[in-house]
Amino acid sequence: MPYPWYNNGMAIPSRRSLFWDVDPATLDAEGHGRYIIERILDYGTDEEVRWMYNAYPRELILDVVEHSRVLRPETRPLWRQLLATV
Repeated sequence: MPYPWYNNGMAIPSRRSLFWDVDPATLDAEGHGRYIIERILDYGTDEEVRWMYNAYPRELILDVVEHSRVLRPETRPLWRQLLATV
């Protein structure tokens, strides 16, 4: 299901410890959106979470929370609860 794109040209967080297995400079916010969201949900700082909320539609974030196969077990219930109150 395609999602509307809301990135508005904002720079992707490039903290090396967030994207330890790839070169952050090679990430494409639209093409790698699910991967970026997964990493921010699991390991992101408050600032990175705010960036994610501004860069991606809520529906896409919810879809990642519900269907990702790589989120840590403790991450999914936390984000379900947080996104239910937004």
